[in-house]
Amino acid sequence: MDFFLKLFLSGTAKGSIYALIALGYTMVYGIVQLINFAHGEVYMIGGFTALIVGGLLFSSGMAVPLVLALSIASAVVFSAAFGFTIEKLAYKPLRNKPRLSALISAIGISMILQNFVLLAQTEKYLSFPSYLPELEFLRPVREYLNSTQFIILVTTATIMVALTLTIKFTRMGKAMRATAQDKHMAQLVGVDINGVISLTFIIGSALAAVGGVLICSYMGQINYYIGFVAGIKAFVAAVLGGIGSIPGAVLGSFILGWTESLGTGYLSSDYEDAYAFVILILILILKPDGILGKNQKQKV
Repeated sequence: MDFFLKLFLSGTAKGSIYALIALGYTMVYGIVQLINFAHGEVYMIGGFTALIVGGLLFSSGMAVPLVLALSIASAVVFSAAFGFTIEKLAYKPLRNKPRLSALISAIGISMILQNFVLLAQTEKYLSFPSYLPELEFLRPVREYLNSTQFIILVTTATIMVALTLTIKFTRMGKAMRATAQDKHMAQLVGVDINGVISLTFIIGSALAAVGGVLICSYMGQINYYIGFVAGIKAFVAAVLGGIGSIPGAVLGSFILGWTESLGTGYLSSDYEDAYAFVILILILILKPDGILGKNQKQKV
C-alpha cells in the first residue's frame, strides 16, 4: 500500500505538469481548431530561460526566493512573447488556409526551435538547480510526498482554478468562449477575435513555461529535446480527455501521469514513454472524441 501511494502521488505530480502543457493545446484547438505542435518547444524554452536567468542571479549573490521568483517571471514573459510571435508569424497568415498548411507550419516551427536551442546550448543534459524550498511541515510524510511535488501540486491547482474562473466570469473569458463557439458571429457582435486568439497563445505559452520550470526543478536536468517528449505526452493527455475541453485536458493529464507512474513501478521503466502511445491508440479506437469530448456533427 505504501508503494502504491508513493507511485500515485508521483503520478499526480507528473500529471500536473502535463496538465499545464495540455491546457495550452486544448485552448488553442478550442478557439482556432489548430494543433500547435510547437507548444512543447515553448515549454522547453521556458525551462532554459529560467536556467539562464537563475544562474546569473544566483551567481550575483541574490537571495534564493528572489532568484526563484525572477526566474519563473522571466520564463513566463519570454515564453509568452514566443507564443505571441509564433501565432502572428506562423499561424495567422494561414488562418483561412487548409488546416494541413497550419499543421505543417507548426511542425516546422517545432523543428526550428529545437535546432535553435541545440546550437545555442548543447545536445547534452544540463544540470538544473532546484531553487524550490524544503517545507518543514512535510517532514512526517516526506517518504510519500516531497516538497517539490507538493509545490507542483499547489501551483497547478491554483493556476487551474484561476484559469477556470477567468474563462467563466470575466469579459475576456466570455469573449474566448464566444470565439470558440462561432468566430464569425463573435466578430459581428464586436469581439476582437484577433486579440482573443493572441491572448490564448500567450496564456497557453505562459502555463507551459511554469510547467517547464517546475518539471526541470523536479528532474534536476534539462536538454533541448524535453519539449518534444513532454509536448507529445501532453497532446495525448488532451486527446484522452477530449481535445478542446479544459476539464478533459486536466483529467487526461492525471490519467496519463498515474498510468506512467504505476506502469513504471509495477511493470517496467523501460516502457515509460510507450504507455502514452498505448493510451492514445486505445482512446482513438474506443472513444475518438475523448472522455469528456463531445461528438460535434457538422452540416454539409
